[in-house]
Amino acid sequence: MNFNEYQESARKYDTFSYEDFVKAGSKVSDVGVLEKVLGIAGEAGEACDKIKKIIRDNDGVVTDEKRLEIIKEFGDVLWYLAMVSRYLGVEFNEVAEINLKKLEDRFQRNQIHGAGDNR
Repeated sequence: MNFNEYQESARKYDTFSYEDFVKAGSKVSDVGVLEKVLGIAGEAGEACDKIKKIIRDNDGVVTDEKRLEIIKEFGDVLWYLAMVSRYLGVEFNEVAEINLKKLEDRFQRNQIHGAGDNR
């Protein structure tokens, strides 16, 4: 499965209407978009919290059970990213491709470390 296939398959779980979003003028302030953006933050936070607790409570050792819990949170982040991309009219493969191009450019210029989007 590629990212576009995932994005298409995952859309059936969207409880908001993409069509209503388009009819309303495709504004990022739309409740469907905001729900997705907040979902990204929430699910990423849950993944971080699980990792924090592994460090705090299990001396950093990741059990198979904890690994699966983290993977499930990553999957939730993936779903929200795919849906926000869809609402913005972007195929999910394009998101991955642009990211890899950006990283390769930074790598070639020895700018992987540091801060800022345009380093």
